[in-house]
Amino acid sequence: MWTYCSGPPLQNALHACGGRRCGLSLRGLRHIQDPASQRLTWNKAPKSVLVIKKIRDASLLQPFKELCVFLTEGEGPFLDDPAISGDESFGPVTKKFCTFREDLDDISNRVDFIICLGGDGTLLYASSLFQDSVPPVMGFHLGSLGFLTPFQFDAFQSQVTQIIEGNAAIILRSRLKVQVFKENWEKKDGSDEKNIVLANGGVKASRPAVQYQVLNDVVVDRGPSSYLSNVDLFLDGHLITTVQGDGLIVSTPTGSTAYAVAAGASMIHPNVPAIMITPICPHSLSFRPIVVPAGVELKITLSQDARNTAWVSFDGRKRQEICHGDSISITTSCFPVPSICFRDPVNDWFESLGECLHWNVRKKQNHLGAEDEDF
Repeated sequence: MWTYCSGPPLQNALHACGGRRCGLSLRGLRHIQDPASQRLTWNKAPKSVLVIKKIRDASLLQPFKELCVFLTEGEGPFLDDPAISGDESFGPVTKKFCTFREDLDDISNRVDFIICLGGDGTLLYASSLFQDSVPPVMGFHLGSLGFLTPFQFDAFQSQVTQIIEGNAAIILRSRLKVQVFKENWEKKDGSDEKNIVLANGGVKASRPAVQYQVLNDVVVDRGPSSYLSNVDLFLDGHLITTVQGDGLIVSTPTGSTAYAVAAGASMIHPNVPAIMITPICPHSLSFRPIVVPAGVELKITLSQDARNTAWVSFDGRKRQEICHGDSISITTSCFPVPSICFRDPVNDWFESLGECLHWNVRKKQNHLGAEDEDF
């Protein structure tokens, strides 16, 4: 459904072609200096919607039903929530649904845009479903944090209608393409040693690896061991440093306000083409987070004299052990996540900083009166 132009990393991250199915076009993406100029329009009206609801949250059943009823008044949507099918009063609506099974059904060419009901974790899950091009994502804040979900559900009818009619602000959230190379490779899905097994079940000819698309961060830590983590960090083939501490976070600008900021990193606007490297509790007074250009290739390996193995996770999922001889390759992905904005990329981001993280919240200093100026 979605294809992106090839070329330098900045073009890959900031310039997109029209969609193959519904005819999406993104205007103004060449104006890197003006994030507010990025707009979403439809050449053809969208037909299919993927609705993803936060699991194990009963409070979201009623909003989910209301949204589904609203969407099914027109064309039949493509929705996901098999847990709700037992409601008899909701039965006629569910007949218009089409559910899918994760890792088994290919939905990459069947979805025009996505609606998320939940928190930031719901949007991260939506990103993980698409290992190539991602449809535009509209996130409603019905979770605990809501940094990535700027829409409130109270006015969902008018907001969804506005998106379907087009001309909405959009931000392209860059992702990381991550490949994990294992020294002791175990065959998966019947593939041979020269295959890459993709996270969505596909297979591509190359060296043995598992590939992921990561929206927030790649976290390498010491796992259950009591010893310091000891891993080597390479940039474009050159050894940059050895990380001795609890671990390392490699994050996108979107992920800079997640685990990275808790570990002392700066916050980067999602429109900045960059990769952030943040140590976790480093055993050094001078090891500070650094920002490198988008498109560089990072490689993380276990140091030869490391006392223990390391563990890695991708957006908090797919956690696995890294042993001697294994390596993790990280670079900027050509497939960002088009995230629909409530107002525009700048205002939405600063509002999230204030509302979710209470950035720079402080009681104001009292004004000096005329009598106080004499002292």
